[in-house]
Amino acid sequence: MIKKFDKKDEESGSGSNPFQHLEKSAVLQEARIFNETPINPRRCLHILTKIIYLLNQGEHFGTTEATEAFFAMTRLFQSNDQTLRRMCYLTIKEMANISEDVIIVTSSLTKDMTGKEDVYRGPAIRALCRITDTTMLQAIERYMKQAIVDKVPSVSSSALVSSLHMVKMSYDVVKRWVNEAQEAASSDNIMVQYHALGLLYHLRKNDRLAVTKMLNKFTKSGLKSPFAYCMLIRIASKLLDETEGGHDSPLFDFIESCLRNKNEMVVYEAASAIVHMPNCTARELAPAVSVLQLFCSSPKAALRYAAVRTLNKVAMKHPSAVTACNLDLENLITDSNRSIATLAITTLLKTGSESSVDRLMKQISSFVSEISDEFKVVVVQAISALCQKYPRKHSVMMNFLSNMLRDDGGFEYKRAIVDCIISIIEENPESKETGLAHLCEFIEDCEHTVLATKILHLLGKEGPRTPQPSKYIRFIFNRVVLESEAVRAAAVSALAKFGAQNDDLLPSVLVLMQRCMMDSDDEVRDRATFYMNVLQQKQKALNAAYIFNGLSVSIPGLEKSLHQYTLEPTEKPFDMKSVPLATTPITDHKSDITPVSSSKLPDKLTPSRQDIYQEQLAAIPDFQGLGPLFKSSEQVQLTEAETEYVVRCVKHTFAGHMVFQFDCTNTLNDQLLQKVVVQMEPSESYEVVTYIPASSLPYSQPGSCYTLVRLPEDDPTAGRSTGMALAGGSGGDGCRPHPEGFESELWSSVGGSRR
Repeated sequence: MIKKFDKKDEESGSGSNPFQHLEKSAVLQEARIFNETPINPRRCLHILTKIIYLLNQGEHFGTTEATEAFFAMTRLFQSNDQTLRRMCYLTIKEMANISEDVIIVTSSLTKDMTGKEDVYRGPAIRALCRITDTTMLQAIERYMKQAIVDKVPSVSSSALVSSLHMVKMSYDVVKRWVNEAQEAASSDNIMVQYHALGLLYHLRKNDRLAVTKMLNKFTKSGLKSPFAYCMLIRIASKLLDETEGGHDSPLFDFIESCLRNKNEMVVYEAASAIVHMPNCTARELAPAVSVLQLFCSSPKAALRYAAVRTLNKVAMKHPSAVTACNLDLENLITDSNRSIATLAITTLLKTGSESSVDRLMKQISSFVSEISDEFKVVVVQAISALCQKYPRKHSVMMNFLSNMLRDDGGFEYKRAIVDCIISIIEENPESKETGLAHLCEFIEDCEHTVLATKILHLLGKEGPRTPQPSKYIRFIFNRVVLESEAVRAAAVSALAKFGAQNDDLLPSVLVLMQRCMMDSDDEVRDRATFYMNVLQQKQKALNAAYIFNGLSVSIPGLEKSLHQYTLEPTEKPFDMKSVPLATTPITDHKSDITPVSSSKLPDKLTPSRQDIYQEQLAAIPDFQGLGPLFKSSEQVQLTEAETEYVVRCVKHTFAGHMVFQFDCTNTLNDQLLQKVVVQMEPSESYEVVTYIPASSLPYSQPGSCYTLVRLPEDDPTAGRSTGMALAGGSGGDGCRPHPEGFESELWSSVGGSRR
């Protein structure tokens, strides 16, 4: 429409992107054509397209130049060309945040919004709401209410979606449009009904009772929109999860009834919601699995893919529930869609018998090189689960994994394979040498520093205990010669463990350490010098303390303590006892194989929950002299779900004190709570040192207040009770505080002991 390309351009590909080499200054120069008379719609449309393209490519427009272009563009409203007018709406939305005085187009947009041209009304509403702020919203409120209940579906949907966006900035104003939204929810148009339900939910989502009433209303009256049904299913499952309602709840019955809906999308949404519910039994899963089994034989590839992917997730926790689908999954192994075939095989690996493993591995080997890294990771996870289920098949798995390790692939894919091989080595001692040999071969040509250091650490831990530890020395020292600084440092540490554990290898290791002392990197030289001196002492106690065990402290905590030490000039040496110990979470890694997420950065150290609490408490002046945090408890709910204020408590234990952190949420939308404190009545042996109030607690915004208690030296198990006094101001228009306020008290008892 804008530019005609000849056939040669299309075939060569040179005309695929006419805006590839645009310059902002040239485009803004061209925008002067907007001021010409008469208006040329074709040329103006082309220039507006260029401006929007540059904005979406991240090109920075200064405020002045953006405002000039915007003012010039407003003249285009004089044209009656429909395409040009709709492009103007798009440009207004894109430039709303970078131009000044965009409200000058309000009258033009309002005119289009209330005009007779339906093709203008919807886009005009969206553009108008994009430039409207809280002060102007009431001026267009009447028009918005009319648009929400408009008979034209595109106009009604535009108003509903725009209202949904405005909820974030003007909740109280949009809340007054509930009646119109409810009327729109009874529309015959499927998109209008869906958007109306979305707006109603977002207006009521902080009021559980209102959401429950809304669910009951729509589940009884029924809906015409499959999209609205899907949203209802999601709301119901979220409510079930929050209330921890049993599976005999009416909400669960509603979700289960949706399995019999005529629309495939609704049926799948209901099945997916059921299989993702926590603590779901095999009997409750059965109807959902039966539906997914039917989808496996669907002629639609999207349905087959959705079904087999969901069954794959179910098989992780409930393999017996999926066994009935094995025949259908076998048929999908030869599916033309490789993603479906891969998921089918990995599901069968989790549900099949030990005798079928060899056949399935042979089938997946035939096309594993053709699938993407994402699905290769799924295959590796299935193999890892299979190794735990059938340990005797580790040799078949190890050969398959070693072949995959040689193939090209990204970091997440390689990390999944390495983790799987390491887990096989740890669980099957007879596979140790084979697994270490494959990993040694891998690090000879490994471009990922994280994986190389991880494997070197494993070699230092397991290698010295093998029958022939000397064969690993060559692979490790090659890393000192050929790799980056981080890998060289890890290799030095691994070599030291061989020398500390094998007297026969000690002379050779000392020679290699001397060579490492000439390294160009400080870290490598320091490690080599340190280990050299420790190894020369030939004392097992020293080796155990400084080579095998290392530091058992929290790394983020150590980093913070060292930083604090450098900020405070002192002649005292740094005290390692001031650093909190590293806590090892008690988890059963065999129970669940969690998928590898590509969004997680492995080379970044994630602070633990206790480290985060330590940092938060250290920022409060009254708590800075308490010393290192010993332990933080799990969060405990103190109030009932229906009370006016929701209060949760976390106990932080220090050497001589205990800090009670009360996380409070105000559920009253007409009150602003101020100076929220928790008053405690301890037993005689305890002493409340100070209270740290939460300065303000607006509606639905959580806040924290603290109580510091000194612990007794003799009796650490006395019970305690707490009372909470909340001062709040009532306002008629939202959450404005009353000038005087009033005091309110909510009492609850807390029993606890120091553990």
